[in-house]
Amino acid sequence: MFVHPYTIYISDEKLAEVRLRLVNARWPRLRPNMGWSMGTDEALLGRAANHWLNHFNWRAQETALNRLPQFTTSIDGMTIHFVHMRSREDNAMPLLLAHGWPCSFAMYGDLIARLTDPARFGGDPADAFDVVLPSLPGFLFSDPFSTGGPRGRIADLWRELMVETLGYPKFAAAGGDIGSDVVTRLARQHASSLSGIHLTDVRDPWLGPRTPPLTMAEQAYRAAQDRWYAAEGGYNHIQATKPQTLAFALNDSPLGSMAWILEKMRAWADCDGELERRFSLDEALTNVTLYLATDTLATSIQLYYDRVNHPQPLGADERVQVPTAVALFPAETPANPPREWAERAYNVIRWTAMPRGGHFPFAEEPDLLAADLREFCRQFR
Repeated sequence: MFVHPYTIYISDEKLAEVRLRLVNARWPRLRPNMGWSMGTDEALLGRAANHWLNHFNWRAQETALNRLPQFTTSIDGMTIHFVHMRSREDNAMPLLLAHGWPCSFAMYGDLIARLTDPARFGGDPADAFDVVLPSLPGFLFSDPFSTGGPRGRIADLWRELMVETLGYPKFAAAGGDIGSDVVTRLARQHASSLSGIHLTDVRDPWLGPRTPPLTMAEQAYRAAQDRWYAAEGGYNHIQATKPQTLAFALNDSPLGSMAWILEKMRAWADCDGELERRFSLDEALTNVTLYLATDTLATSIQLYYDRVNHPQPLGADERVQVPTAVALFPAETPANPPREWAERAYNVIRWTAMPRGGHFPFAEEPDLLAADLREFCRQFR
């Protein structure tokens, strides 16, 4: 397989187009003083738009992103973009990181640094990793699926990338959100290639005939899930059922894209409702700008439609046997499960309740996540 170095460069013309659309944005008439109660707060969005127009330096952010060694390759006729950061330490362990939505590789820089160079952050050099972080199909610089498919199709792509393209016959994998789906399918479909998996949320187990009844804690967890989806799951339902309708609005409007992504970053982070407690506007807008500049917010949400139309739940005989670590961050959405729920589906050998952090632990709490990954993977080295 051919691997090509990749350098991000967003043209001046593309940036000017985004600027023009943002300058000429048609702001809606809203009820006064509603804050976040009906969706994105107008005051925060106004600050973000003003920051992008008058203070945000994309070229500086682009230069910083290009310090991460990036590449593209072709797998099954698709261009796949990925970060491949090799450690300077001998015998570093290969680790695949699998991201979700609305994230991108740009949010993982602090975690990658801690994983590839633990000594720099007070860790043991023997715990170093070679990190591979591919961009999901349809995200940023990776081609979208033309016909859709189950999450297991992505797992096949990532196994091909790790084993056939990069030459890592055995590796560990870690993920959350969509990444949790992909890593779970990796463990089911390619167990012989995996030493262990690390998850920050878990897939639902098989609950069919002859399974033990739900414990009280499991019943409470499912009720919490239902409450969260009723209150916060509108985005999920739209993206899973009518992503194409939403795609026209998001792709045409930088202001709308900012509103769509920033609302989720604020709602899902452990930030007490204040986005900028966890993410600076530069950090948040770098992630948004990557989607805007590549016109891929529309294609990224198609993976939700694929999940519904190509379902791949764990079956009765599909418990994951690969050694599994679960790290739960208290502000994770929709809720954190009890251990017995995870053990129905996974061979859980490590269970960590984190003191803080939310849906984006790689960016919110990279020290905690890196330490947990090091301790879990130490036994497989």
